[in-house]
Amino acid sequence: MARMRRKPTTPGEILQEEYLLPLELTQKQLADHIKYDVKVINRLINGRTRLTAQLALKLAAALNTTPEFWLNAQKAVDIYEASKDAGKLPKALIENGHLIHA
Repeated sequence: MARMRRKPTTPGEILQEEYLLPLELTQKQLADHIKYDVKVINRLINGRTRLTAQLALKLAAALNTTPEFWLNAQKAVDIYEASKDAGKLPKALIENGHLIHA
């Protein structure tokens, strides 16, 4: 598996650049609309917290997207971060559906 070279765009960056700025919507306005703590929205945008499934549901409903859109963005970041700390990964045990003999 090839490792990513560039960190994926975070859900918070997407939220800020693709939704809040173009819509001229403040973090507080969004937080009030989705009944969420503005501190959580701020931490998400500033990369200090991860997106939760609950927040993904609320963002999807408010911004006419899907929860999967938001969760996939978070998953890409999570995998990227994990791959930086994973070290050397093991060789495959299975190829074309068959166990590879050592």
